[in-house]
Amino acid sequence: MMSYSKRDEDSGRIGYHHYFDKTTVLQEARVFNESPINARKCRALLTKILYLISLGETFGTTEATELFFSVTKLFQSKDSALRQMVYLVIKELSTVAEDVIMVTSSLMKDMQPTSEVMYRANAIRVLRKITDASMLQGLERFLKAAIVDKNAKVSSAALVSSYHLYGIAKEVVKRWANEAQEAINAKPPSAVSAATSYMTSFGNVPATYTAVSNSNIVQYHALGLLYAIRQKDRMAVNKLVQAYAARSGMSGSVLRSPFAQCLLVRYACKVMEEDPSSTRAIYELLEGWLRHKSEMVNLEAAKAICEIKDASAKELFPAVTTLQNFLSSGKPSIKFAAIRALNKLAMTKPAAVAPCNIDMENMITDPNRSISTFAITTLLKTGNEASVERLMKQISGFMSEITDESKVLVVEAVGSLCIKFPAKHHVMLSFLSGALRDDGGYDFKRAVVEAIFNFVKYIPESKEAALSHLCEIIEDCEYSKLSVKILHLLGVEGPKCPQPTKYIRYIYNRVILENAVVRGAAVSALAKFGVNVEDEAVKQSVKVLLSRCLDDADDEVRDRATMYLNVIKSGDEKGYVKDDSTYALAYLERQLLAYVSNPEAADAPFDLSSVPKISRQEEQERGAQEQSAVAQSLGGSISPPISSSNGAGSRPSVTAAPSLDQQAVYAQKLAEVPEFTSFGPLFKSSAKPVELTEAETEYVVSCVKHVFAHHVVFQFNIKNTINDTVLEDVNVLMTPESDDVSLVEVAIIPAPQLAYDIPGHAYVAFERTILEEYPECTFSSVLKFIAKDCDPTTGEPDEEGFEDEYQVEEVSLAIADFVLPSYIPSFNKGWEDLSAEFEVVETLALTATPGIQEACNDLIALLGMQALENSGTVQGSNVHTMVLSGIFIGGIRVLARCRMTYDSSTGVTLQLAIRSANEEVSQVLIGAIA
Repeated sequence: MMSYSKRDEDSGRIGYHHYFDKTTVLQEARVFNESPINARKCRALLTKILYLISLGETFGTTEATELFFSVTKLFQSKDSALRQMVYLVIKELSTVAEDVIMVTSSLMKDMQPTSEVMYRANAIRVLRKITDASMLQGLERFLKAAIVDKNAKVSSAALVSSYHLYGIAKEVVKRWANEAQEAINAKPPSAVSAATSYMTSFGNVPATYTAVSNSNIVQYHALGLLYAIRQKDRMAVNKLVQAYAARSGMSGSVLRSPFAQCLLVRYACKVMEEDPSSTRAIYELLEGWLRHKSEMVNLEAAKAICEIKDASAKELFPAVTTLQNFLSSGKPSIKFAAIRALNKLAMTKPAAVAPCNIDMENMITDPNRSISTFAITTLLKTGNEASVERLMKQISGFMSEITDESKVLVVEAVGSLCIKFPAKHHVMLSFLSGALRDDGGYDFKRAVVEAIFNFVKYIPESKEAALSHLCEIIEDCEYSKLSVKILHLLGVEGPKCPQPTKYIRYIYNRVILENAVVRGAAVSALAKFGVNVEDEAVKQSVKVLLSRCLDDADDEVRDRATMYLNVIKSGDEKGYVKDDSTYALAYLERQLLAYVSNPEAADAPFDLSSVPKISRQEEQERGAQEQSAVAQSLGGSISPPISSSNGAGSRPSVTAAPSLDQQAVYAQKLAEVPEFTSFGPLFKSSAKPVELTEAETEYVVSCVKHVFAHHVVFQFNIKNTINDTVLEDVNVLMTPESDDVSLVEVAIIPAPQLAYDIPGHAYVAFERTILEEYPECTFSSVLKFIAKDCDPTTGEPDEEGFEDEYQVEEVSLAIADFVLPSYIPSFNKGWEDLSAEFEVVETLALTATPGIQEACNDLIALLGMQALENSGTVQGSNVHTMVLSGIFIGGIRVLARCRMTYDSSTGVTLQLAIRSANEEVSQVLIGAIA
């Protein structure tokens, strides 16, 4: 006989509730129809239903509906514990069952002030689940009364339900702001006030049973609802923060709930993010919260101060001191929160956290390994070079006792430490190699391998030792992905070492012992030795090894070996082994689509030279960015983050190459506009929108420039920040400063309607009348629109409006807008391939430029090209050469070499040489600087 009191070995389950299924429960549901109601049996069955739902069991619509209405018959029972179960089951089934609205009358009856508190609060929560926008107006009176109810349980249930209802009926819930504010300002219940207690015991609860409730959680819920109602009104949120923060922490303060105080701290931070001018005032409020009597509020305020951008050491000091005091707290949760906040701050400002080092060293031996892990990783960021060895020994002692997630944190901290103290690389490498011998999952092993990669990349003197450790790793690596990564690095860095042959043995072992994926990577790594090592004996050895791979069982391994043997024998290795560039796939796809969809272009071959290239590293970074952006919603807007600008006439800011994936989104959006279909493929879009207004103005406007073969389109991203106002027929009128510019306006496309805080787009298109000219000009821009007031209740705009206009900053069109940044693997080879016949050289004195790095930034912005070989970063010298690459409109390859010297008396002297396949293009680009 099966025993329910212990584990059943066959089923693998424990306890009474594991031995039934949905069919059994549905059959037993007839107990709900019995008269009189057996409360004990019904409670047991309702518990089974909830248990099945918690396990993920799904009920069909018919099953859920029948069960739902069977359960509603239990409203006749006066058993309080049974009624609680009824409310829970109805809530869960209401999302699946049909005609759930039928239970509204029973719930409304339970919501009456004469009902028991338990009934009222639960009825409100259930009613929220079955209510839609059309029903809410009828319930408004009840919910508003419940929000200001003297009983905390009823008020809290109404506030939380209102918060959830805000998403489906914003306009209705907005009318409850006064009630929410009243709930916040309500006085605390006195000792003689009473509220009916929740009873979970089986059996009836005497109607006379009362218990005092001193909960302030109502303030927390009310503040959350009030913010949800006002969050679109920046001024209202600012007033909300100032009003309730004025006497925070003092006797007689309105907010008595620490949860509400923490919420207010977060709202204050949002105000500071949206309005930088309020930083000083908000900082003073945060500093006041550090002295609050609640530790929870102190921690929240300290974390907020630590996250302020560009905060000085003086401003951080009060927060760091507060967190330091918490490090000696007897509560593990407080210690953990404090050390985690300090750890995050140490990533950007280690000097600010350094005064806490002694306290953190005492935490290394803390029995809570999460706390000790954060203490160690923080010390690694804030410690000095003398303490590195001691810290490494202490870490090694408990690495085997912590989780993989904690191990990853420690390893990442060690990996970043190698850049800070390169002289201690041997200690850190020994620690990492020892960590690999510990048990751990893929994420941990990957973190160790990538940390060793940092040694190879940033510390040249540790390269050989790091590569040797990596060779040992692949000898006994259970993860093919890691083996492939390591083999690739060995193929890149191994040939550059003084004794490259010692790595070949490890690589060839993978060809013999590993699976097909790793064997293929090993063949590619061997080929790089054969190509990049100058010693003929090594080349011959690699050929022999590759020839042995021709008999491999896997097709790809054989194909790779065959190709690389032919490449080594023919000497044509630059395009196959040494070239680390690839085409920008998003741009290539768009160009191919435009080519195949244009019948006129079919007569000519596809021009691959007009497609920009990017490095393999850039491709990997963009792939990682795409993965991290999967969870982010675009919200219908295609605008990248807006960058600050000072308008026309200001020095162009340095921007990265425009995201070609973002450009693909722009191209798709522009293709949907009928007026632009004849313009052909998009050549280039601005890297970032140019901000034409301040962020605090009533209309926020930014501009993106799109360049086609013969046309230029200006896209204006416009957002209306005036509440209760709708803009219609929003046009942008652009007037060039010069009359002789070779541009003709061909289309103005207005934004049909701009509701409050919903961005829209307006377009202005120009055609280049003289294709040999590349116009540089500035446009004055004015918004023209019809403004209509909105009904505050319904949100509907008035029929009549008035015409208005709004002046924005000027928009500039520059030579850089006609150049697309493009990567090439070897600048010297590209420079030699372009004829010196079309080279233009100019020597310029940049007296107003304060340094060489600033000169590099300005040149990249003015020419619109991409810096190659990390030459865009100056390494502290007074002499520097920067090399640039790009594609001029029309698919013309352009290269630039900028030689600069700096003298404190004369400034920067620049010799700029530009080569292209067209002399006129070279002259145009020189003119952009001169």
